[in-house]
Formats: sequence, C-alpha cells, structure tokens
Amino acid sequence: MLVTPQELASAIASILADLVAARGSDIVVTEQDTQVERPKNREHGDWASNAAMKFAKRIGANPRELAQEIADRAASIDGVARAEIAGPGFINITLDAASAGETARRVVEQGEAYGRGDALAGQNINLEFVSANPTGPLHMGHTRWAALGDSTARVLRAAGAAVTSEYYINDAGAQMEKFGRSVLAAALGEEAPADAYPGEYIQSLGARIREGIPNLPELAANDRAAALAEAQELGYQLQLAEIKDSLERFNVHFDVYFSERTLHAAGPNGEPSPIEAAVDRLREQGHVFEEDGAIWVRTTDFGDDKDRVFTRGNGIYTYFAADAAYYLSKMDRGFGEKIYLLGADHHGYIGRLTAIAGAAGDDIETDITVLIGQLVNLNGARLSKRAGNIVELDDLLEWLGSDALRYWLARYPADSPLALEGDKLRSRSNDNPVFYVQYAHARTCAVDRNAAAAGVDRSAFAPELLTHETETDLLGKLQEYPGIVAGAAELREPHRVARFLEELAAAYHRWYDNCRVIPMGEEPVEDLHRTRLWLNDAAGQVLRNGLDLVGVSAPERL
Repeated sequence: MLVTPQELASAIASILADLVAARGSDIVVTEQDTQVERPKNREHGDWASNAAMKFAKRIGANPRELAQEIADRAASIDGVARAEIAGPGFINITLDAASAGETARRVVEQGEAYGRGDALAGQNINLEFVSANPTGPLHMGHTRWAALGDSTARVLRAAGAAVTSEYYINDAGAQMEKFGRSVLAAALGEEAPADAYPGEYIQSLGARIREGIPNLPELAANDRAAALAEAQELGYQLQLAEIKDSLERFNVHFDVYFSERTLHAAGPNGEPSPIEAAVDRLREQGHVFEEDGAIWVRTTDFGDDKDRVFTRGNGIYTYFAADAAYYLSKMDRGFGEKIYLLGADHHGYIGRLTAIAGAAGDDIETDITVLIGQLVNLNGARLSKRAGNIVELDDLLEWLGSDALRYWLARYPADSPLALEGDKLRSRSNDNPVFYVQYAHARTCAVDRNAAAAGVDRSAFAPELLTHETETDLLGKLQEYPGIVAGAAELREPHRVARFLEELAAAYHRWYDNCRVIPMGEEPVEDLHRTRLWLNDAAGQVLRNGLDLVGVSAPERL
C-alpha cells in the first residue's frame, strides 16, 4: 500500500517506463523524472505529476493522451482511490483514506529512522567548517558557520552518506607566534607587545599559564625563547579547550580536530613532511613549475585567477602549500567529496581550493564543494567583555540559549545576509519559529499524557477513519518528510528542514484545534480516538526527528 510520495513517484516511473518501451524508445525513466508534489488546490487530489508533459515530446506522444494512459494504470495501484488528468496533461492522484492514514503507523513504528534514507549511500564526505584560529574565543561569525555546518552534517548522514565533520586548527605560523608573545607578556605581568591580541581573555590565559608553569619567570630570565615556547603551547591548549567546550554547549560536534602543525612535521624516521611531499605529488600530476627560484603550481589550468606560489625563493612554504597538503591528506583518508564551509571574506578561496583539487587529480565538478556563508548581525548583542571587540559565542549562548540560536541560524540559506532580533529569539510566542515548532512537539506530549489518563491507547488502528480535512493535511505533511530530508542533503541546504518543521507545526496545530483524541464528557473511547493517538504520536516523532537534524531539542513541556 502506497504511503509516501517517493513510493508514488517510483510507481509512476515504472508505469511510464513500460509506456516508453512500448513505443520503441530506449529513453531511461527514473524516480527523479516522476516526482510528485502537493497541488495548491486540494480539490485536485493529494499528489500531482507532470511526468506526461515532460516525456510526451521526447517519445512523440500527445501529452494528454500519455497522461490518460498513466492515469488509467495508476488508478489500479494499491492505495490509490482515483487518478485523473487536468489541463495540458497533469495527473492528479487521490489516495484512499486508509492508504494515507497508514503513514501514521509507519512513522510510529519506524521512530527515529523515519525520514532517513539512502539517497547518498556510498558517499564518503569530509565536511570542514568553523576552523577558527585557536588564538581567541569563538565569535558571532563562527556561530553561523557552526550551526550550518553541524546541521549540514546531520542531514547528509540522514540521507545515507558517511560524513566526517572536521575542524582545521590553524596552529602554525605568524598568528600563533603573536598569540604566544601576547600570553607570555600577560603571564609575566609585562606590558603587552604593540601587536598583541586585545581583550581580557589574554590576561585570564596569562594567569592560568602562570599557575600551570610556576617557574615561568625564572625560565624567562634565563631562556626567553624556551619560556615563550612553553607559554604559547599551554595558552594554545587552554584556548583550544575553551573553543571545544563552547562548541559542545552549542550542540556542535566534530569527529576530527586536524592540526596544521602536523603538515609541517617530518615523519618519525626523517620522512618528508606532508607539505614537502605535497609538491612532489603535484609535480607528478604535471602542474608544477619553477620560476625565479620559487616553486609554483599552475592553478590557472583549473580556473584559478593566477598561478600560486608553493615555495618562495627563500625556501619558505606559503599558506597555499599548507592548503594543498591538507587537501591531499583528505584524499589519502579516502574522502570522495570534500566540502568546505567558509566565511564571507573567503571568496578568493573558491578558485584556489578548486584548483588544488584539480591539480591533485580530483574531479573539480564532483570531488570538491566550497560553500560561502554570509555574515550575521544580531540586534541587541553586546560586545564581549572578555574579548573586547567581538560578540562571543559564549555570551550569545548565555543570552539566547543554544536552541534559539541553532534554529534561527539553520532556517536561512548560508548565502543570505542575516539580521536577527534578539528580543524575537527570546520570545515565547507564535511569532518565534523555534518556540512555535517546539510548542507543537510539547503539545503532542501533553496529548499523550492526557490520553493515558483518559484510557486512550494505541490498541487499535483504523486509518480509514482519518478523513477530516486537517487529518488529510497533516498526513500529507508527514508523507513529505523523507523527501524533504533527501532534498536538503542533496542540495546541502538544511534550512529546508527547518522551514518544513514550521509547516508541519502549523498543520498539527490546525488538527489539534479540530480533532479530539480524548472523548468529550462521558463519551466512550472509540477506535477513532485510538487511531488519532497514532497520528498525534506520528506528528511528535517527525517533529523530534526534524529538530534533531537542525541540532535543536524537542522539549516535552514548555
């Protein structure tokens, strides 16, 4: 019996493939060609397909005649009440009540697995995001990349992909040396260097370093370089631990924290470092040349705006060299697609990273994706007292909470500029989408509690009784969910899940206002009440599943 639009699309694809073959054509028909959608006018049925119009010209058929042939066969599909044609060749399909209502049982029985599929099965993806320098606390810009990156990883996994979420720690180079000088001066009570990092957090790190290295003053007096190295390393470890703690409290989890320093380190037996080995590997691909004593990679072969320097004439490796070695590391670890989620000021990295992929022998159309996120502005946010010149993630979490931040940041495309209102994020009203969705879930839990008290259970299930207009609408939304997840994963757009949840919550609230799970007064408990409890619980399950994909909790009470 048909339940989901994906199953209906598959059935139509099979019908159309037979009709195409019968006309002597070898055109391949897939489920992607026969996707169905909810008609705007519900009098036109539960689902609509334009498959006949898409294929008629290709096989030399009249669109309406082809649509009629498809409709005639579709009408005999188990669970379809009728299939009719309209306009130039649309096919409108109405499911029988039992078939539509069966969705509720499927959702409840599958539980957390409902909505998960295999659209991306077999794909091994590396997703890198945030990757902030470990020289200070995470700020509001990092907040958006963290929310989007983690939600993207969740929807990719829900679609069957194997995903490794990765944080690239920029723990080598000039910014780390500057950080070391800053924290050493703070630990010794010295005047800060002219180029020191600002903010009270440096003084706090300095105090903790002084505690962790009691002999630091003596060491600095005898060997300043050694004191700097120890202070820098401890400060780095302390700051990185703070970053990880902030991310965990934001419900953002990384599988790998990859240290840039490992790219510069030689092997245990004196083997070349990954950066040193990278130039030889790129040379084997035929894209390396030398000029003016420097080593270059001909990245213009892959659309970059200029060729990139790998090693300067003085033998110093460039940032590009580290990027190339890092990309090769991802290849060596077996990742097919490498996704980079970068900030708004990183547009120049698109050509550069794509060129690295091409020079390394990857397919730049399928093996690398660079997503650029836009900045976010939050009205009412205050600059951090610790960091001085930024809005800290920790302060945002204390002010707004993880759920509000995660949801609001997840409900917009990454490339859209975003201005949020702090008061709205904090409000407990239907104007606040996260509250609206969470309230719908809490309502499903309240219905469960009240049903148990009234003696209503799920001991019977009669889906043919779910005939109220709001029940049809709610069931239709539940049927859409697996397709929403698959689409969000394929397009790398988790905001589609958040927007769907708002539509589902609205459908649930309308149903709640019109259909009773608990009998009125002394009315007996009937199978309709028991079946509606299945529908209530199915709605709650999908709300939970969807909220989990955007990293937001599903409270049982609000």
